[in-house]
Amino acid sequence: MSELGRGEQTRKLIVDTAVRLFGELGYEKTTMRAIASAAGVSVGNAYYYFPSKESLVQEFYLQIQRAHLAAVEPILASGGGFADQLKAILHAAVDVWAPHHQFAGKAIGLAAVPGSPISPFSKESEPSREMALDVFRRLVAGTSQKMDPRLREELPEILWLGQIGLVVFWVHDSSRGQSRTRMVIDRAVPYLDDLIGLSRMKVLRPMTNRALELMRLLVTALVASSGTRTAGGSPSPR
Repeated sequence: MSELGRGEQTRKLIVDTAVRLFGELGYEKTTMRAIASAAGVSVGNAYYYFPSKESLVQEFYLQIQRAHLAAVEPILASGGGFADQLKAILHAAVDVWAPHHQFAGKAIGLAAVPGSPISPFSKESEPSREMALDVFRRLVAGTSQKMDPRLREELPEILWLGQIGLVVFWVHDSSRGQSRTRMVIDRAVPYLDDLIGLSRMKVLRPMTNRALELMRLLVTALVASSGTRTAGGSPSPR
């Protein structure tokens, strides 16, 4: 096995161990020393790969996004209607999240703190955020669904924000296998598909524009404390 292969295995072992301990003990109570000990590596080796607990969480985010992207590739390649593809993408996300429900429940409060480096809106989260946004950019770029041109431009970010809301619901979903989360997907996506289709009607354009302006205002407020640009890359509300 190559040095690179061993290195990647060690990185994954440390991340997997950290996520398990975060779920069992809580984020604040889990030290880098405890993570190293449980992973069977030296503290120095753990710090060599990850300088902080926050960097461990960021690597976890990236692993989740890579797994989701692998599941999404055949969905995007297969074509099909917008609603069917979006439902499949979101169900694939729930599949990827499923083993980490305990950890997510402990981490979501920390991620919601203004200025937190593990917030999905932080500068530190930009790589994983861009990977997530790119899935929805590809979905929207490839769809034949008719919609208002401005909505088409903003839709990938709206879908990403919707997925964040879905994560919050999923974290609090105590149903067996988080089945209520899947029910929400199946019921909400057709409704969203209808709204998107209606957006192309001229009589509804002012309402669409007001909704988009409100969304942009909310996003700007969410990222203001992080000192970064808005999630989609826009520096300020349009």
